[in-house]
Amino acid sequence: MLNGKKVVVVMPAYNAAATLERTCSEVPRDIVDEILLVDDCSRDNTVEEARTLGLRCFCHEKNWGYGRNQKTCYSEALKLGADVVIMVHPDYQYTPKIIPAMANLVASGEYDACIASRILGGTALQGGMPLYKYVANRFLTLAQNIMINAKLSEYHTGYRAFSREVLETLPLWENSDDFVFDNQMLAQTVYFGFRIGEVSCPTKYFEEASSINFRRSVTYGLGVLKTSMEFRLQKWGLAKYPYFDKKGRGLLSPTPPYYTDKSPEVVQ
Repeated sequence: MLNGKKVVVVMPAYNAAATLERTCSEVPRDIVDEILLVDDCSRDNTVEEARTLGLRCFCHEKNWGYGRNQKTCYSEALKLGADVVIMVHPDYQYTPKIIPAMANLVASGEYDACIASRILGGTALQGGMPLYKYVANRFLTLAQNIMINAKLSEYHTGYRAFSREVLETLPLWENSDDFVFDNQMLAQTVYFGFRIGEVSCPTKYFEEASSINFRRSVTYGLGVLKTSMEFRLQKWGLAKYPYFDKKGRGLLSPTPPYYTDKSPEVVQ
């Protein structure tokens, strides 16, 4: 609990067995009420490792994609009664040690969402971020800030916190099931008038840390530009997109079952 708010950490996982324990060991359990992991049909023993660590664990019946994984994460966190939900990648690319700072920005009511920026601290390249990704990050962030009239230091971090109100409001089921989900979600957060705070976060690139390849990075970049253009067209009233429509399908909408609960207390 933090400021009387229930804090739940969610981890979208795919082949994260090698780094999961290290990541969980840095989660501050004095303020985090529960850790929830969603496995996207990993080929390693991520699920077994998660259950050994006592995590609440949900498993996709097939590899649905990073965006769909987050939809499951946030849906299940809301069912647990979470007031603040923080997404942490279990590949140990981001340190969970800054969870208290992120959670407090949201739990205090000062912000509705918070992102952990690799850019604010100026150490992204020192942490191993490939140069082409850094250059693309800066270009896309500049373009998106102009197109959606915001002032974030980056839109591409996978480390973020949201209030319950944000997660219940955004029509997240209208978003992509792929990596561009991250960017669509932040664009939605801005579109619906929620306040986004930022904290500086070091990052680490190493062999076990997940990272999309150049081809998928290009696809993601084009998706970011498309999202920004659709945001602007919707604002101008020249087009309508379901993921910018409050009547779109949100996390509280009924969905067919596509995953199973494999938490330790459920499956022995």
